[in-house]
Amino acid sequence: MYNRNINEQESKAAQYQKERIEAFDVLEKRLDVVKKLLRLAKIETIKAYREQPNTFAVIKPTDIIGDYIKDIEILLDK
Repeated sequence: MYNRNINEQESKAAQYQKERIEAFDVLEKRLDVVKKLLRLAKIETIKAYREQPNTFAVIKPTDIIGDYIKDIEILLDK
């Protein structure tokens, strides 16, 4: 019985670790999508500023996006 409990724990730990590692793949794919969205946002911003050269409007919130990215960098650097 004791051996079975150890094997179950090891199996659960292995499954947990596998899921945690696979989560990085999902996050990397999501970052690829974010990267594309950033490119599109830049294009949209360029277009808006060309159409309205005297505007000070914020088309996409780069400051907030930058803060979020900085938070992610801090979390990953720990």
